[in-house]
Amino acid sequence: MTGVTHTLKTVMAQQFRGSRPVKGGKNSKSRSKRGKRKLSKRQRAIYRRRRIVVGVALVVSLALVVFCVYSLSRGFAAIGTVIRHDEVYAISRDSVPEPNSVKKSGITDCSAKDLTLQLTAASQSVGVGGTMQFTAGMVYEGSGSCLVDGSDSNRVLTITSGNETIYRSDVCEVDARMLLMAKGDKDSQKIDWNTNANATLTECTDEDTWAKVNPGTYVAQLSLKDNPKVKSEQVVFTVQ
Repeated sequence: MTGVTHTLKTVMAQQFRGSRPVKGGKNSKSRSKRGKRKLSKRQRAIYRRRRIVVGVALVVSLALVVFCVYSLSRGFAAIGTVIRHDEVYAISRDSVPEPNSVKKSGITDCSAKDLTLQLTAASQSVGVGGTMQFTAGMVYEGSGSCLVDGSDSNRVLTITSGNETIYRSDVCEVDARMLLMAKGDKDSQKIDWNTNANATLTECTDEDTWAKVNPGTYVAQLSLKDNPKVKSEQVVFTVQ
């Protein structure tokens, strides 16, 4: 009996030793728990801020790309508009006929009744031997397009003193300056008068040989050579 009991104890002891956990199993579970540990609130906040910063940077970068593409497209469009404008302007200038071909162009001359002349002086007085600058304007008030010569030979500046004509801008002929006018168009040109006299000349000579006028009161006025009845208002000034 005693032998049997001893034998049973021996068998149970062997089974107990065989059922013990393998060395290191507890440490593996601990490491597994440490790998799955939860983040603290502070760490989650840091990660959240990082994600926000990255997202904002991406949005800004995308916006910059879109802006650059838009700016480039607008720039190319503006360049194309300027080029087209220059081409149209060049074509419009080329379409104005030369004086010799006016009759062949089919474009009529501007009627005198549709033209208004304007004249202003830069100052009310000028010294003997000095220069008085005028601004000559021509406005078209007709309904259709027409041609007019805007040169100093056709839009004539006349300066008088009393009943005497002192100066005319058409004594020396210049090339015609044909203008294609439409309703409301205005042409403005500067005219310099060097306080000299040329009205008594029968032909154009060197301006340096023209006599200077004497001090006094003078009157300037514009008129159309082809229709002298079309005149500007008179401009009175003095030569001192």
